[in-house]
Order: sequence, then structure tokens, then C-alpha cells
Amino acid sequence: MNGSESVELSSHFRAMFKATIILSQQHNIRIEEQPITWQTVDTGGKSMNTLVITCQAVSDSNVVGIVDPTSSSETPFIADFGEKLGIPVVSYAATDPGLSDRNAYPAFQRTVPSDCASALAVVKLSTRFNWTSCIIIYQNDAYGSDGAKVITDALIHNDLTVANTLVFDIET
Repeated sequence: MNGSESVELSSHFRAMFKATIILSQQHNIRIEEQPITWQTVDTGGKSMNTLVITCQAVSDSNVVGIVDPTSSSETPFIADFGEKLGIPVVSYAATDPGLSDRNAYPAFQRTVPSDCASALAVVKLSTRFNWTSCIIIYQNDAYGSDGAKVITDALIHNDLTVANTLVFDIET
């Protein structure tokens, strides 16, 4: 996914989220007698910004849940924070398999599969079509390299060969 596709996808997710909130308001759905509202912020992809902005939002209003950042690297901080406050944290984009650990992140849920689930799908697809080797192309960020590692490990564990890996530079 290049930068513009990432922004476009993120915009679609935000639009769907806002539509859900508007529908809840139109149907007078409430939590503890309060209407459901929302706030979005740009963290710049930095974990500390994410934590500071979340702390400010929680101090200023009655937050009952957090729809998490789009980056797996920012998510652990907010998932831990949500647990300490006793509120759920939901992500529509974080795929890091470590976030599936219920003991480490009991307040965290996601609406996308983890990289492990995606890797299993690639293994099943390869097996189904009798493919014995592949080339993995991944983007040069944490999402890409972590995903490529999980998929590579799953393929090798199932006696499939990764013939080559190619890094796709998302900046160019």
C-alpha cells in the first residue's frame, strides 16, 4: 500500500466510524444515559504523541472506549492504557500477532485478522493449488517486515519454500 492508498483507506475507515456514530445518535443509542460522541486526532504515527493525546482526551471527557491507531507500533501503549482505565480498545488496522495475547492485552480487540491468520491463509492457498515455492514482496516498514517474517515462518514450517523476498520502498 503506498502513502496515498494508506491515507485513502484510513479515510474510508474514519468515514465508516463517523457514520456509525451518527446512526447511534439518530437512533438515540446511549451509554450510561450519554449520547455517543467521537473525537479523531492525528498522532503523526508517534507512540508518545498517541499516549499524550489519549491522556488529554480521557481527562477532558467521559471516554468509554477507544478506537485505536492504525499502527501496530502505537497500539500496545493504548491497549495497556485502556486496560488501566477499564475501557475497551478496538483497532481496525493493527495486525501484530503479539496483540492477540489476551493475558498481555485483555482490553484489546481488533476487527482485522492478525498477521498469523493471514499467514495461515497464504499457507492454505499454497497447499490448495500445490504451490511449493513463492516470492514475498513486502513494504519497507514495520508492518511489511513483520508480516513478511510471519508469512515466511509459516511457509517454512509447512515445508514450502520462499525462493526470494523483495522489499518495496513505500516512499518511492
